[in-house]
Amino acid sequence: MTHFDLPRQTLAVGLAMLAGYVDAVGFLSANGYFVSFMSGNTTRLGVDLALDWKRAVVPTLLIVGFICGVASGSVVATKAGVWRKPAVTGLVAALLLAAATLRTFDANDASVAAMVLAMGALNSTFQRNGEVAVGLTYMTGALVKLGQALGGALTGQPRSGWLPHGLLWLGLATGAVTGAIALTRMGWIASWIAVAWAGCAFLATLQLAKRDR
Repeated sequence: MTHFDLPRQTLAVGLAMLAGYVDAVGFLSANGYFVSFMSGNTTRLGVDLALDWKRAVVPTLLIVGFICGVASGSVVATKAGVWRKPAVTGLVAALLLAAATLRTFDANDASVAAMVLAMGALNSTFQRNGEVAVGLTYMTGALVKLGQALGGALTGQPRSGWLPHGLLWLGLATGAVTGAIALTRMGWIASWIAVAWAGCAFLATLQLAKRDR
């Protein structure tokens, strides 16, 4: 986060909010499984393997789907070159559009699958030297940065950059709260809010790409 300018930091926080929103909608739609937090699904996989191996099919498919989404996003980012960010956010918006459409017609399982692909692809938005520079769907790294900054402050060695990481985590948490409220109060309409959100992100990244040409 600290290597990016303010517009890109703002974009990252907005996309983290989108990830939290979609993950909350997916969590409530998939009986307690996640569409973006694969550490949680890995734990569920381990528990299911220990207690009832037949149930392990669900987290396995979610993890595989997420990997496929990451791979798709990576391919699109590589092929798009300087247009990487709008290409990736456009892919995410298209997948969330598919998810919302499927949810509208009560194809819940297929909708969850599309959300998983979208969240995997989202992580390819910010790359540096071919590697993910900012994780948008998981916040362990951001919380570690916060903890390191706190430890540095307590030992007289303050570290800079804690605020962007804190805002990234807050974005995910805020998105999750918003997603849970939206789904419980508006039902399938909540999925279309994610589509609009992703569409706005696409337009924002398109403007950034044009500015940087």
